[in-house]
Amino acid sequence: MPKTTDNTLRPSFTLAEKLAQGNLSASACYQCKKCSSGCPLTFAMDLLPHQVIHLSLLGQEEKVLTSSTIWVCSACETCTTRCPNGIDIAGVLDWLKEEALKRGISVAQPEVATFHRYFLESIKAGGGRVAEATLVRRFTLFKLRRKFDINELKENMKLGWQLMKRGRMRLLGSHAPKGQAEIKEILKLIKS
Repeated sequence: MPKTTDNTLRPSFTLAEKLAQGNLSASACYQCKKCSSGCPLTFAMDLLPHQVIHLSLLGQEEKVLTSSTIWVCSACETCTTRCPNGIDIAGVLDWLKEEALKRGISVAQPEVATFHRYFLESIKAGGGRVAEATLVRRFTLFKLRRKFDINELKENMKLGWQLMKRGRMRLLGSHAPKGQAEIKEILKLIKS
């Protein structure tokens, strides 16, 4: 009798199965393209939102995780709102961002990944709210370290001043939102 080797089957989850584990099932998508037709940022995407969902369901991990689309998405949730099957498309794109970061996949625009990280850290530090002034300051310093551009700095300072004058950005942040116990539980899930 020939000697057998260990042929134990090891589970290999496809991208679609991983999404389903995170309660972001996209399997109900029937490619109506309402998400893509409503997205305000398709002009800057290499794949449209419906294509990302389709490729994810087909297990095309590399194509999806290396696309610029997941980083271009502003999470405005227009796609999610328009989906007739209730798929959280913005949530799927956000999950794909996190998955790309976990896998160490390089981002074509490192500023976007850095802003994403600073944004999450700002929410965590602010107890559930974004400390806008801190976020802007950190990101501006990051960009200045990469390439100093005095004109961009001046334009950003003018914009910041206009936002503060109109009450759209606060220098010291705002009060903590209600439901701090729930927020703390959610924030524990954010890996710094």
